[in-house]
Amino acid sequence: MALRIEDYALIGDCKTAALVGRDGSIDWLCWPRFDSAACFASLLGTADNGRWLIAPKDPPLAVRRRYRSGTLVLETELETETGRAAIVDFMAPADGAHLVRIVVGRSGRVVFQTELVVRFNYGATVPWVNRLDDGSINAIAGPERLLLRTPVALYGEDLRTVGEFAVEAGQSIPFVLSYGTSFQGPPPAIDPFEVLERTEAFWREWSDRCPDVGPWTDVVKRSLITLKALTYAPTGGIVAAATTSLPERLGGVRNWDYRHCWLRDSTFALLALMHLGYYEEARAWRDWLVRAVAGSPRQVQIVYGVGGERWLPESIVPWLPGYENSSPVRIGNAAYQQLQIDVFGEVADTLFQTLKAGMQPSERGRAVRPVVLDYLATAWRQPDEGIWEVRGGPQHFVHSKVMAWVAFDRAANELEAQAFNESQQRWRAIADEIHADVCEQGFDHELNSFVQAYGSKRLDASLLLLPMVGFLPPEDPRVRGTLRAIEDRLLIEGEFVLRYETEHAGDGLPAGEGAFLACSFWLVDNYVLQGRYEEARKLFERLLLRCNDVGLLAEEFDPLTGRMLGNFPQAYCHVGVINSALNLSREEGPAEDRSQLSDSDVSILVGEP
Repeated sequence: MALRIEDYALIGDCKTAALVGRDGSIDWLCWPRFDSAACFASLLGTADNGRWLIAPKDPPLAVRRRYRSGTLVLETELETETGRAAIVDFMAPADGAHLVRIVVGRSGRVVFQTELVVRFNYGATVPWVNRLDDGSINAIAGPERLLLRTPVALYGEDLRTVGEFAVEAGQSIPFVLSYGTSFQGPPPAIDPFEVLERTEAFWREWSDRCPDVGPWTDVVKRSLITLKALTYAPTGGIVAAATTSLPERLGGVRNWDYRHCWLRDSTFALLALMHLGYYEEARAWRDWLVRAVAGSPRQVQIVYGVGGERWLPESIVPWLPGYENSSPVRIGNAAYQQLQIDVFGEVADTLFQTLKAGMQPSERGRAVRPVVLDYLATAWRQPDEGIWEVRGGPQHFVHSKVMAWVAFDRAANELEAQAFNESQQRWRAIADEIHADVCEQGFDHELNSFVQAYGSKRLDASLLLLPMVGFLPPEDPRVRGTLRAIEDRLLIEGEFVLRYETEHAGDGLPAGEGAFLACSFWLVDNYVLQGRYEEARKLFERLLLRCNDVGLLAEEFDPLTGRMLGNFPQAYCHVGVINSALNLSREEGPAEDRSQLSDSDVSILVGEP
């Protein structure tokens, strides 16, 4: 049985990622890309579905783990009755496809056991395993190959590769698992200790560029590293999370594949990166966006593959029981077929912000936005599936309309300096029309609050974004009324904000889920905008306590059980950490209105998951 979600840590090479448990077992790894079929899938099944365990033979008395400062190199220290040792786990960003584990003796003598269970195709396919002339263990199935090199004597037992070894103080015993194709030669050997030095240098050089964010510099840096780890370096796309089908409710069916690039998620991550000065990553993602959007705005999708792939059919893996029997296990995501109007606003705003940050667009990039706006000029009137990707039918979601307003508002602002511009007048007129429509049909006077959708009485956490995008000023009575209503009806224990009222929510799915953590960070930012700084700081500090011992957050948190839920780690939760820390640390207090920034500044975007 898999560990609790919070008991895992992430390692990765900016192409894929693995989850390492506190027990020394790697229970999830997709190779060679985030969205490839897993070769270790015990996270969603059992050990028979693939894992790699290195652990003391006797249960340890204590386990402490940390990332080496400024890196994605994980160090797990284990104390036993006979000694103390550490396991150093990492993947090599610039050295091919290698996962390295080094067992280091610290004191005394510790006996370890190791068990390698390779199961390609999401835990279904048992490979043919043999030993090569150099002693390495070679596992092949179809086109795929894993190769394990280590000085430890290993042997086969019951379709597993096992072994036992001891480490004493001052000793270091390496294991290198490499990925390759079966129809080519074996992956070349590497020096694990030299690669460790290069990997640490890679991460430190990158993370040391993080500016000072007051008392939250370390947590911001950890969130930045996590975002970098979830970036597919060959294209610049950012995946929403490293996993699929970790449930939003234990035993429930809200289990989705997040190993893809949502325009919404990636856009907000990009703007957080830009605000911290990471323009190279922002530029790579912007270029990925322009390539993915292609030629027709009618064909813009909300989600793409890491390479920009458009076809992401959703299927079920029947042989995996799911995390703690939460089935089904899904591969792909049918949401790619949905219409979500807000995405157009986020894309337009991103292009606007990158231009204001001094990143000159390509010819193709310059041509994208007017085409998108021409389409959106009529499409904004349509109902859609909204930010939460409901499967109960389209509605006129308030958040979607507001983000359509953002698209036209930003376009008009950009052209405002020109003496006369017909496009500027057109975009401003449409923005004003959308604004009036939302204020008339999206605000409920009885509730004194904006609502989830036209004609609805339900509240929605995405309404917290209205003042953050400049739709209305924070002191507007309608904004304050909405904030009070959300505090009354969606806020649990003064800390956790639900996405919406799930009972009878009409989202086409059974009720019940944890609290979506990004929404709580939006509440922090609203408190800052309202000048409620002490409340904002206290809430932010409480939310940081929900990070696991190595600073990572899953998509959701269950206040009843105190457990993380949903895919892990989730990029947008870490964007929330960054944005809220920046908002709180700014000398002038709240983040500035995105629509009023100077050319030398980039706003802090508080966005959606």
